[in-house]
Amino acid sequence: MARAELTTKLTTFDVTNLVIGGIIGADIYVVSSIGAATMGPLSLAIWALAGVMTAIIALSFARCASLVTGVGGPFAYTREAYGPFAGFIVGWSLWIAEWVSLAVFPIAFVRYFLFFMPDLSVPIQIFIKVAFVGVLATTNIVGAKAAGRTNDILTMVKLVPLILFSIGGMAFFLFSPATMITNYTPFAPFGVGGIGSALIVIFWAYAGFEVSTIPSDSIENPNRTIPKALIIGISIVTVFYLTTNLVLFGIMPSSQLAVETAPLASAATVLFGVIPGFGILGGLILGIGALASVSGSDESGMIGSSSLAYALAVEGLFPSTFAKIHHKYNTPYISIILQAVTALLASILGNLNFLIGVSVLFLSIAYASTCVSVPRLDKKFGESQSRLHNLAIPLTGLFFCIYLIMQCTLDQLFVGILILGLGVPVYVVYSPKSFREREREVLLSRERVLEQIYDREHRYLANLLRHIKRLYRRMRGRTQTWREPDD
Repeated sequence: MARAELTTKLTTFDVTNLVIGGIIGADIYVVSSIGAATMGPLSLAIWALAGVMTAIIALSFARCASLVTGVGGPFAYTREAYGPFAGFIVGWSLWIAEWVSLAVFPIAFVRYFLFFMPDLSVPIQIFIKVAFVGVLATTNIVGAKAAGRTNDILTMVKLVPLILFSIGGMAFFLFSPATMITNYTPFAPFGVGGIGSALIVIFWAYAGFEVSTIPSDSIENPNRTIPKALIIGISIVTVFYLTTNLVLFGIMPSSQLAVETAPLASAATVLFGVIPGFGILGGLILGIGALASVSGSDESGMIGSSSLAYALAVEGLFPSTFAKIHHKYNTPYISIILQAVTALLASILGNLNFLIGVSVLFLSIAYASTCVSVPRLDKKFGESQSRLHNLAIPLTGLFFCIYLIMQCTLDQLFVGILILGLGVPVYVVYSPKSFREREREVLLSRERVLEQIYDREHRYLANLLRHIKRLYRRMRGRTQTWREPDD
């Protein structure tokens, strides 16, 4: 698909790719060891449960997308259903969730860097975080086009190690099933008391499907295509996550995984170590893949969160500073710099579990708002009556969101309430009397939507599926050409 062209409407395959590209990032490299420490092999069930929860919540997004024909996701749905203030609180929550996630990736980067250099001092680790964030912020400001040209290569660098790991793990189990049985025994070494805390961390790995919500007029038969694509896409992601974790727990005991800073790289060393001389190579491949993956996810998240801040500023709901565009590079450079610096400070002062929990807290608020917007939008646009069967999915999704919020720790809830409360004076001060229409039109333009589509189709499994489809079309075209003389 061209970066700024869309000659035909998006099919189920296209939207499924957007869902997959929106979800899968560096999360699998980050979360696996936390699940091992909390639940052991039983965390596999939590990965499956989180996938089901995500699918049900996503169906509420599908319903809203079919009713509100504009970009903005939960921000637009809630504003349309409950007014500007409610929309702002949701937009604020999404921005905070994305900003907090930015602070997770420098920590994850250092954790995998320690796999190669385990004796780094704390000051050196802080220096690596500073360099990591600085390079990515600079890239987002001045090198967006260059980064786009190399995105295909980087995507394969990030994906190939996980594919090799999964295939190698399955082969390992065929020849050494006793090792797998031993490592999976006991299956629930810590009982079931940690389900809530494990679910919060694992659910974070499924976040991102909401960015694939695009105007329904860009999609073929949206009322059918969007729900179908969401279910297929989330199912593929769930299988991908389960396969990776199935291999991970089969190769190394959960007690050892729980203390690993780079679980996949360490497991790859064990996996490929059955071949003399290949153990270090396996760890190297997964380690490099993790570093590339974390870097790519943070870069994508940085530009995404700065774009959201820009959107709110254009609407007059944020300080105008966030809407400033660099005269040469045409990027929201002030927004990128401010978020990079604050995320860096959070990564230095915070820890992985705490930051992920806060991010999920704010995501749950945005997701819950989308669920409760369904009946109001249905009634407002006259699509259906508020019957019980029409409310089953959004009410179930709302229940899941509330459950996630209740599993947050007291300190996470305190920080969340404090930051959420800070949004109120921001809204009061910057509540718009009139929109800056010209900039708003640019922000919500079709070209910007296509940029989002292009970005999501060039990530991880989405990129691989896109190339498979392209190869299939070429092979099919050659076959038809070869048969033409017989027609």
